[in-house]
Amino acid sequence: MTATANTRTADHGADPMFLERWSPRAFTGEAMPQDELMRLLEAARWAPSAFNAQPWRFVYAHRGTPDFDRLLDLLVPFNQMWAKNASVLAFIISDRFRRAEGQPPAPIYSHAFDAGAAWAYLALQASRSGWATHGMAGFDVARSYEVLELAEADYRIEAAIAVGRQADPATLEEVFRAREVPSPRNPVSAFAFEGRFKP
Repeated sequence: MTATANTRTADHGADPMFLERWSPRAFTGEAMPQDELMRLLEAARWAPSAFNAQPWRFVYAHRGTPDFDRLLDLLVPFNQMWAKNASVLAFIISDRFRRAEGQPPAPIYSHAFDAGAAWAYLALQASRSGWATHGMAGFDVARSYEVLELAEADYRIEAAIAVGRQADPATLEEVFRAREVPSPRNPVSAFAFEGRFKP
């Protein structure tokens, strides 16, 4: 992995793995072995899930396959410009319903919350394994339901994900290079409030 200056610091002593994970756009384009991808998905498997419903689903494709091109085509052009060099593209989908055998589907209030936890586990495992991930909301939502053959009433397409080995930022087009650094975060005091919400 190409080293990038990471000036992030934790104010309250969080484990360094949370600061080390970030979302680059420069990827080498090298092939990702299937067992490496399975390791990431295995980590996602163990995310917390209300009533153990596990409502996350992943649709993925390896670079150099027709399916990769099909998934890449769903991204907005701005994301296609750099995601074309990812090793794997994936879409994370949440199932809106708990589907127990012999019972009618029951709505899952936390389906998107649980799928987000699975994505976070995948991203952290990738970082620890020497891979990088970049989540994207920039994709054609309506067409994604058609291409992925999903019923919007049953599922929600949450995000697209690029996975790969990090490359030198110089390999990116000029428009992306200045962004190729770990972003800062707001302090805890900006989002955590004792007793009552503060707008």
